[in-house]
Amino acid sequence: MDLHFPFSLLLIPVAYCIGSVSFAVVVSKCMRLPDPHSYGSGNPGATNVLRTGNKLAAVLTLIGDALKGFIAVLAARAILGDTSLTANTESWILCAVVMAVFLGHLFPVFHGFQGGKGVATACGILFGVNWILGLATLCTWVIVATFMRYSSLAALAAAAFGPIYFVFLFGFQPMALALLVVCLLLTWRHRGNIRNLMNGTESRIGSGSNSSSRPNSKSSDL
Repeated sequence: MDLHFPFSLLLIPVAYCIGSVSFAVVVSKCMRLPDPHSYGSGNPGATNVLRTGNKLAAVLTLIGDALKGFIAVLAARAILGDTSLTANTESWILCAVVMAVFLGHLFPVFHGFQGGKGVATACGILFGVNWILGLATLCTWVIVATFMRYSSLAALAAAAFGPIYFVFLFGFQPMALALLVVCLLLTWRHRGNIRNLMNGTESRIGSGSNSSSRPNSKSSDL
């Protein structure tokens, strides 16, 4: 164990604080839009922000939520070193960073622990771990979304394949367990979408049901 180990543990709470910045709330305040918790699904994410009719705000929310996952993981990798994906002390710290930034998004300390569902942040995390891993997972989302036209199903499929792709690329390293935890948390946050998919009531991409004309939709967000 090297001398910078105690310092590197600080990356975990820092990652949680980064994840706790809800860009849906920040962007909405900056652009003088309603608090995303107060309308639509109440989910602070890009889909709900889009219900205001402000596409720029939704795009900025999506980019911000993805970037915080990407930056937190990439910065941690830079500090921990190139061996942070192999089985050692640094790898477990990086795993904790991954889970901390994701939990920060789901349960943000700055916003009453009322966070989003984590799709954009999970995507940013995967790109931070490895760009090939992120690209493969993103392609999975695109393929499922294109052919099935269910954004939620695409997110669930991409989350499930994330840990599998990691194992294929790097073998059974500790990070695979962290990504599995992220996958399970993301699936749990989409339990409403899963019920709708099973009941045949989930809205399809392009159906227009995610617009502001349905302000009380509670489970179609990502």
